[in-house]
Order: sequence, then C-alpha cells, then structure tokens
Amino acid sequence: MSDDSPVLGYRLRRLDERVLRHPADRAATSALRSIPGLDRVLRKLIELGYERALRQELLASSVRLGPKQLPDVDALHRAAFVTLDIDPVPELYLRGAPIVNAFTIGSQEPLVLVYSQTLDVLDAAQQRVVFAHEAAHVMCDHVLYGTALQILGRLGAGAASGALPTKLPLMAIHYALLEWARAAELTCDRIAALVVRDPLLVCRTLMSISAGTRSDKLDLNAFLAQADDYGRRGRSLPGRWTKLNLELNTTHPLAVNRAHQLMEWVKSGDYERIRDGDYPKRGDGPEPTPSDEARDAANYYKERVTGAFKDIAGQAEGATKSVSDWLSKNLGDKGD
Repeated sequence: MSDDSPVLGYRLRRLDERVLRHPADRAATSALRSIPGLDRVLRKLIELGYERALRQELLASSVRLGPKQLPDVDALHRAAFVTLDIDPVPELYLRGAPIVNAFTIGSQEPLVLVYSQTLDVLDAAQQRVVFAHEAAHVMCDHVLYGTALQILGRLGAGAASGALPTKLPLMAIHYALLEWARAAELTCDRIAALVVRDPLLVCRTLMSISAGTRSDKLDLNAFLAQADDYGRRGRSLPGRWTKLNLELNTTHPLAVNRAHQLMEWVKSGDYERIRDGDYPKRGDGPEPTPSDEARDAANYYKERVTGAFKDIAGQAEGATKSVSDWLSKNLGDKGD
C-alpha cells in the first residue's frame, strides 16, 4: 500500500486511544455501561436483523469505492486507517445526498459511508480529516453504540417496526445514545487532528461543514474567534443550559463548539506530545476499573449541567429493563 500520510512514514503505532478520549466521551460511555442490561438489549436488536437491513439498504443505494471507483478518495480513506495502525480497513461507500457528512456502522464488520456533497464541498485535505474522523470511531470501538443509534433512529425511537411492539420505551435509550454520540465526536476530532497533523485543518473542515460551502470563501481566523466567543459565553450556568438545549436532539455537537473543544485540548499540550510519539501503547497499561470510570463520569457531569444526563440515564435504565423483559418473553432471550 502506498504511503499517503502528510509526513512520509508517519504512524501512530499501537496508540492507546484511551489517552485521547474527551472527558465527555469517558463520562457518557461510563454512564451507558452502568445501565444494567443495555449492551445485551442493543446486541439483541442487532441480532434481530436491524443491522443487516441497514447494511443492505446502504449497499443497495450507494456505490462501493475502491481501485476502480474514485481511487483517490479511497486512498485517503485507507491512509487514515494505516496511520492509526488499524487493520482490516473497512469498505467505503458513497451515496448521493445534499449533506456534508459521513458515518460508520457495523458492530462486527464496520463500513464507512460518505455523502456526495462531502466530496463536492471539501477539498482533498479536508476529506482526509473526515476519513480520519471515521477511522477514529473504529479505533475507539464506537461501532456498537453508533450502530444501535442508527437503528433506533430508523425505528423512530420507539415507533412500530417489524417485530418490535409499538410502545417499547426506546426514547430514553435513544436520548442516552445521542448524548454519548455527541461526546464521542469530540474524541474523534482529537484523533483526526493527530492523523492529519494539523488541528487548524480540522477546524477549517468544521467551518466548511457548518457553512455548507468551500473554505476558500471563508475566514478561519474569524471562525476561531467565533468559537472562542462561544466558549466564553457558555461558562455561566444559563450558558451551559442553552448549549445543552441546542444540542439535545442532535447526533453531533455544534461545529463551533467542536472547534472550541479541539483548540482547548491543543492548548493543553497533549496534541504536540502525542503527535511527536510520546503516548501509551495499546496493551501496555492496566484497564481502567469501573470505579475509575464512574468517578470520571461524576466529575465531568458535575462540572457540566448538573443532573441533566443523570436523569436521561435513569430513564434509560428503566427503558432497558422493559425492552429486555419483552425480548425475554417474546423471543426466548434469557440473558447472559
């Protein structure tokens, strides 16, 4: 495979992704894992064929890229996985849609889907950011919760579909997964910055995504000043509540907020240190204990909007039990 890295031979070999996780990601993941039976319910939904149906829909309505289909785009996709030392490389698909976006699905065999307007609006360097971001989702094992969120979104978060009953309380689980998804994006922005070795390029990409136009028509410095202003305004309690409400029903944090969060991390010095090779390797350190993760979650959400996600997680726990009970009764699922 040719080396398409920004710097020849640049690799983040065996990078332990835990050192890169945004506090929001650690907290939201810990909160989800603390919900009894949630992973089992989500895996059961996948086993019922919803992931297979979603995959088949994507295969039928998009074009698989490779050496004979937009090979330059496929090369950018593959280079991201090579830089992050991830193997195998998932298949890449392109779908026609007036949206600048991409996502990764597949709890067992991930695949990456990119929308056509992403290639129309973003230049090759910015496309590299998008593919690095998607590779980060695979690296961080975001695929189970991410795929479940896609499935619940297709089900209308509790609407009747297939074998599921019409009144299963999936809405609370859906909101908990949305909170997690927004947090996971912040981690993947960090990893994308490391892959392309340019945090400002990531911010330029976020600016284009937010504006829906090419970055050569925009001013990055003005966008960064806007992000800094947004960060300052959000420090008060009313500001934090406003930010929470703005993002409540979205899968991604606001682009301006993402740029602010990324640059705050860069200012901490972690970006340069890891870029230059000073990072823990996968498998070399102890796994965090559940109590450590729970403490991280409590500390983060205490600093954020107190009680907001705690309430969502509590509702999701009740919803999970209802779904689990229904699956056991109707599908003979007796649990682990």
